[in-house]
Amino acid sequence: MSLMESGAEAVSAVFGSGFNCAQSVLSAFCEKYGMDKETALKISCGLGSGFRSGEVCGAASGAVLVVGLKYGHCLADDKESKANCYAKTEEFLNEFRKRNGSIICRDLLGVDVSTGDGRQQALDRKLFTTTCDDFVRSAATILEELGY
Repeated sequence: MSLMESGAEAVSAVFGSGFNCAQSVLSAFCEKYGMDKETALKISCGLGSGFRSGEVCGAASGAVLVVGLKYGHCLADDKESKANCYAKTEEFLNEFRKRNGSIICRDLLGVDVSTGDGRQQALDRKLFTTTCDDFVRSAATILEELGY
């Protein structure tokens, strides 16, 4: 992100360039927490379309990875950091739910993108380029508001 570009603008630009929702969110924040963009794009690739199954929204999943980069624990006995990361994860997810109505991809889109018919409906209705862009922007905005 440039100094003049908000997280919402950054994720939308990445999303619009052909990356999925999770990739867009994680890659916009990753370098701030020591992860290079190439690794972020690779590691989050399978999370799009709700883990490719209409489950947890990729934008929310990408954001939770950002939470982990900032607050995650890396020592097995560091119970305090683990508890803090879990609390920060819940804080993000609760806010995403509050603003968007759910964290589940199929509920957010109103179609089950894990099926051929559902994916086609999403494509026909341009949900990936409109509605999903709203969710990546929402995830980035929430992260910024929470201090990421």
